[in-house]
Amino acid sequence: MFNTIWYDTLTKPFLNPPSWVFSYAWGILYLMIFIALVFYIKEKTFVSKRRGYVYFFLQLIFNFLWTPVFFILNNIPLSVLVILILDALVILNIKSFYKISKLSAYLLVPYLFWILFATYLNISILLLNL
Repeated sequence: MFNTIWYDTLTKPFLNPPSWVFSYAWGILYLMIFIALVFYIKEKTFVSKRRGYVYFFLQLIFNFLWTPVFFILNNIPLSVLVILILDALVILNIKSFYKISKLSAYLLVPYLFWILFATYLNISILLLNL
């Protein structure tokens, strides 16, 4: 399904971790993302949670969209655009969660750091493989 042969031929940046790191990191991050959503849902408030839900599900869509754009379509420029939008959506998600549940927002911070690192990797791969 994923074109790992294509990926293996790409020039990668110095800080590119081994492939096995990604599955462990994403496993932990998806668990934290889910727990953040659970805490957000359970928080009792009179303030509307709608914006938080919208940002949460939009960022999740862009998160899932990145993989096929990069590994199936092999479209590095489009994957950079997708991940930049993802970065913005996660920041907006954290801000909206923070207003309702600080714990939910804090649980998303490692995810933000990871995707910012992934953004560096994605942009570096683009520039190194022009």
